[in-house]
Amino acid sequence: MTARDDEQAGTPVDDVVRRDALLPDLDWSALPDGVDRVHIPAPSGSLAALQAGAPGAPPVVLVPGVTGSKEDFVLMLPLLSAGGVRVTAYDMAGQYESAAAGPAAGRTWDYDLFVDDLIAVLEAVGAPAHVLGYSFAGTITQLALARRPDLFASLTLLTCPPDPGRVLRRVRWIGRLSTLATDALIARLMVWGLRSNVLRAPAGRLRLVTHRFEFTRPDSIAAVMGLMQRTPDVEATVAASAIPKLVAVGKLDLWPLRRHAAFASRIGARLAVYRTGHSPCETAPHQLCRDLLELYAEV
Repeated sequence: MTARDDEQAGTPVDDVVRRDALLPDLDWSALPDGVDRVHIPAPSGSLAALQAGAPGAPPVVLVPGVTGSKEDFVLMLPLLSAGGVRVTAYDMAGQYESAAAGPAAGRTWDYDLFVDDLIAVLEAVGAPAHVLGYSFAGTITQLALARRPDLFASLTLLTCPPDPGRVLRRVRWIGRLSTLATDALIARLMVWGLRSNVLRAPAGRLRLVTHRFEFTRPDSIAAVMGLMQRTPDVEATVAASAIPKLVAVGKLDLWPLRRHAAFASRIGARLAVYRTGHSPCETAPHQLCRDLLELYAEV
């Protein structure tokens, strides 16, 4: 629904909603002024990252999901840095420009690999940091919080799996297949859907989505599909944390909104719902950044 639709329906539209409704298509590979490319050493290898904001400002770390990349946050980086924080977004191991990072000899893709990398990033940026985990990375950030709560100032879970266990079975378009298909087949179906633009992304966005697959390792995608079939239950630990928490979701997310609402209640998080799908960082960045800066102000 657009800002104009809301106005015609008699619902007041604030400025950030209006700005999001008017977002143009863009070149997602072009960096805004003040955003720098860096590399951060981690246990799995060198991780490609983007940084914005004044050195020494409160640190923020944004972690994209599988098949995603740091560029998913391009619209948010200048908004957050203008709010007085130092933002770092990085590609997880195996993804896009961190494709060379991954398991060492004799090791497999597992949760510890991604958690160890996130802990290394948090230590590098000067924790405690405000951390956002997007989709699969929301599970990674919760596991890192359970292991190293001293590194977290706040936690935001952006459209992440709202339940433990076989989370793919609740996904709208792949749920039934997830109980029958192999991890590799689920991964291929996901990549096919993104390449085929089933979600009808604008042309500029689609160019980045398809370009990334020239680098992202297929084995890492398949491995993550397998990991999401056995999502650990750390809700009690997350709920016990006294840091500010936010569950941010699109109304039309992959998982039902009622599941996200129940999840937010169980872990003691505030719930923010946007009139969009699985990627509010792309389609509602002004609203999401407003809510993030309000969350950070609670610390």
